[in-house]
Amino acid sequence: MTALARRALAEAVGTGLLVTSVIGSGIMAQRLSPGDVGLQLLENSTATAFALTTLILIMGPVSGAHFNPVVSLADWLLSRRTGDGLDGRALLAYLPAQIAGALGGAVLAHLMFELPAITASTHQRTGTGLWLGEIVATAGLIALIFALARTGRAALAPPAVGAYIGAAYWFTSSTSFANPAVTLGRTVTDTFAGIAPASAPAFIAAQLAGAALGLALIRLLYPQPIPQPAAGPEHLSADPATPTRA
Repeated sequence: MTALARRALAEAVGTGLLVTSVIGSGIMAQRLSPGDVGLQLLENSTATAFALTTLILIMGPVSGAHFNPVVSLADWLLSRRTGDGLDGRALLAYLPAQIAGALGGAVLAHLMFELPAITASTHQRTGTGLWLGEIVATAGLIALIFALARTGRAALAPPAVGAYIGAAYWFTSSTSFANPAVTLGRTVTDTFAGIAPASAPAFIAAQLAGAALGLALIRLLYPQPIPQPAAGPEHLSADPATPTRA
């Protein structure tokens, strides 16, 4: 297996297991706490935050553990100025791997709970408040990841990103999808975590807008990387032997 294929596989598996954790914990929450939406959200957000943290630790040294098309796009855009981030060839491998992984993760969650493999969601999520929530959630995620990368603190990414997503479940109106691949994966589940296919394009547009806002903030605050030694798994490094790139 080539190095790029190995990285794409890590992105597919990581994104897939992330979606499995989102949907699976939502199904379990509905079964354990019927009628209590607040408790269901707490259960769903806690499981997702923990799962994301561990998946970054597993896959980070292989692919950088993006699991998210907007993270990969942001890395590629920033690397066009520095020449040491995600290149175009890797970007073209990452994006379909993330989307395929997300859809596969939804199927896996359904099969574990003995549900039909694919069921189109009927959960409508629309409105300016929800779209603004997605902009805020995605902008914060991009700012966090690349602030850590540009200041040599990539080793903090697993707990930091997990904590941010867990918190953003609660402080954003949209419950922080912040990920186009995950959004697509959630269109094929008519469970607690689902989003109707008709609602997904606006969510994805808001995520792209949020990513652009997060990138603009990074370029203002950190116009150049600040080299510092970093130990441990690196969230944005595609090879454990190379330094974090952004």
